[in-house]
Amino acid sequence: MEALRELSRNHTLGNPIRLGVMLYLLPRERVLFKELLEVLEVTPGNLDSHLKALEKAGYIETYKVFADRPRTAVRITEKGAKETARYLRTLRAALEGV
Repeated sequence: MEALRELSRNHTLGNPIRLGVMLYLLPRERVLFKELLEVLEVTPGNLDSHLKALEKAGYIETYKVFADRPRTAVRITEKGAKETARYLRTLRAALEGV
């Protein structure tokens, strides 16, 4: 039961799209906004709102990169990596208790 209470405290990662963003970012240095759109199959506005929530929580950083044109890149922060790992451990503990 404690694991379930702990999961409910982290509303940021409790959303499947935000959790998907974090899981995709964990093994990567950075990804482009367009890549996240394709992988998660969401609209640009939807993804943007979830990225803003993750950035506000300090879990990711967004910034511009310049190739053939300006593009938005996303990288996970140390805090984001730690919180995602903690959330996954808690989720696993909750599932083991079922």
